[in-house]
Amino acid sequence: MNRAALVHRDGDVLRIEGRLDRAAVPALWQQMQPQLSGIRALDVTAVEVVDSAGLALLAELAAGGLTLAGSPPGLAELSAAYRLDGSLGYGA
Repeated sequence: MNRAALVHRDGDVLRIEGRLDRAAVPALWQQMQPQLSGIRALDVTAVEVVDSAGLALLAELAAGGLTLAGSPPGLAELSAAYRLDGSLGYGA
């Protein structure tokens, strides 16, 4: 199934669904902005695929202190290619 990316808030968790790719990231970023206050975690268990644009979005949010729940297809491979650690940072 190929769904457009959606985001919704569930308490202090922001849940992302669908494809997290170059086509979806700009609109998704705008959807997320008013919902970020008080968010502690990102749930990406319903994300179908991640490309480098999606990884950049997740890394930016993780750099702000958000934890990541889930590992959608493409995330591990891209993280390794960019030498990111488990929290999507460059580590030490």
